[in-house]
Amino acid sequence: MEERNIHHRFMLLALELAEKASSEGEVPVGAVVVRQGSIIGRGYNKRETDFDPTAHAEVVALREAALREKSWRLEGAWLYVTVEPCIMCAGAIINARIEKLIFGCYDLKAGACGSIFKLPTDNRLNHKVEIISGVLENDARELMQAFFRDRRIKERWPSG
Repeated sequence: MEERNIHHRFMLLALELAEKASSEGEVPVGAVVVRQGSIIGRGYNKRETDFDPTAHAEVVALREAALREKSWRLEGAWLYVTVEPCIMCAGAIINARIEKLIFGCYDLKAGACGSIFKLPTDNRLNHKVEIISGVLENDARELMQAFFRDRRIKERWPSG
């Protein structure tokens, strides 16, 4: 299967997880960890649900993958995430030794993988991560925009 098709396939799964997050009142970000074509971890934002500031989609997926693999070193694994990771998540990605990061849309307010910071490719760090951006970018962006648009409407005109 062509690499582009592979990226689309796994990003679609990440988008499904992001939609699940949205349906639970969470910021719609989904993530999938893949090694040799098999999913080893999945996650979506659970900060509100779990009262956990570290429960970002990427961290949830990395934790699941590490438990499954019985190792925090996820060398050779690829991480698909709908939105560019933040500083915390970029650090977790580097520490987990992820080989390749594939994300949908940039996060111009908190992105640490190309828009504001470029942690995964910083030559001062001991591990570099290959980055591919813009996979199903419009779908990811539209999901985020719809979530925050709906949130603003609810804040402006609360029901009840």
